Amino acid sequence: MKLRLPGRRDRAEAASAPADDAAVQLVKTGGKGRPTPKRTEAQGRRPGPPPPPPTTRKEAYKRMREQQAAGRVAARAGGLRGDDSHLPARDRGPVRKLVRDVVDARRNAGSFFLVVAGLVLIGYFIPSPAVQSYTVFLWFLFFLVIIADSFVLGRRIKRKVLERFPDGDHRMRGLVWYGISRSTMVRRWRFPKPEVRLGAEV
Repeated sequence: MKLRLPGRRDRAEAASAPADDAAVQLVKTGGKGRPTPKRTEAQGRRPGPPPPPPTTRKEAYKRMREQQAAGRVAARAGGLRGDDSHLPARDRGPVRKLVRDVVDARRNAGSFFLVVAGLVLIGYFIPSPAVQSYTVFLWFLFFLVIIADSFVLGRRIKRKVLERFPDGDHRMRGLVWYGISRSTMVRRWRFPKPEVRLGAEV
């Protein structure tokens, strides 16, 4: 029976195996216990030859932080585009997207909350009883407008959801609250970004 001696190729593979696991071992010795991306995945994210393995624990952590930061940036960009795979669980699904479109297609009283709140705050600092009384009245009136507008928005959300998804088992209260909470944000600050223009037919 012939014994096979290790050739040059075998020695190269054996030498490269510890190098592949260098970053993983350095991170594990730090006690963090966080998973390290596979080498093939890391190579797929950056062009050119793979970088040499880290030689110190500090360098391994630095690379891991850079990879995590790049992943967060990509997830944020995908979420802003409305990519369902990058959205938080509460924003996923066609029903939630429909609710967002219903909200984004109309002018909502809640969108002016910050403006009115700023005016009320300024009114409180004016040393005039008349101005302060008008400020309180404006604040109370605005809340009534928000309540009425939210009621109308909630009915519209229910109607649209039942029209588009009649066979679904929907939690209407959660969907309505999701739409109302989105309507209280300034349009340009909403996440995900609005995908329909104002006045569009949803």
